[in-house]
Amino acid sequence: APVLSKLILGKVGVSSTSNIQLSQLLANVPWITDLRLDFQSEKIWVLPECPKLLAPVLGKLQIANLDNLPQGCNIDWTMFILEAASSLKELCITVWDHWCEMETNKDVRRKKGYCEKANVEWQPSAVHFKHKNLVKLTICGFQPEENFVRYIRRVMEIAVNMKEISLYDWQVCEDCGDLDPNIKVCPSRYPRTTEEKDMLREEITKELPMASPAVIHFRS
Repeated sequence: APVLSKLILGKVGVSSTSNIQLSQLLANVPWITDLRLDFQSEKIWVLPECPKLLAPVLGKLQIANLDNLPQGCNIDWTMFILEAASSLKELCITVWDHWCEMETNKDVRRKKGYCEKANVEWQPSAVHFKHKNLVKLTICGFQPEENFVRYIRRVMEIAVNMKEISLYDWQVCEDCGDLDPNIKVCPSRYPRTTEEKDMLREEITKELPMASPAVIHFRS
């Protein structure tokens, strides 16, 4: 019999959208190996549950993609996947406000219940937690900001066998350039020069004795 091993979920979350609990959603399919959640640059609609609840359904998970997280929001909450999925090998996070796919009219947003940007509440479950299988972290939409630097440092502390961290600039969509000029899009601060990249590698790995700057790659 065919077995469901890959699951893709995507939707636009509004204020009335109830948060999905993966522990319930995946209760009957605890053998998912590849999970992709697409938040379409809006509200985060998955509940960061504790490992005790999630580990039984994410025990086989090897690849996790968290797509189109809203820009400017804390990404620490995504650690809940790491805490629960002990077999996870690859984690990919894409942070992007894709303006030409988003509803930008303020009145329409209000009427349809679109949310203002907000950080997801989350607290780590284990203080001295280590992950032995995660070897690859990819962040698309990386910027040299505390949010990202802190996150990568935390992952490097946890993932004791990390082999590759790939950091990409924001994605560029040509259609987004033709939008309402009132939409303020900040210019990217992605590191361009070798010097900028080396300084960031040092900042990310500073005082992390087990972390090697050589695993950090700037790909854009």
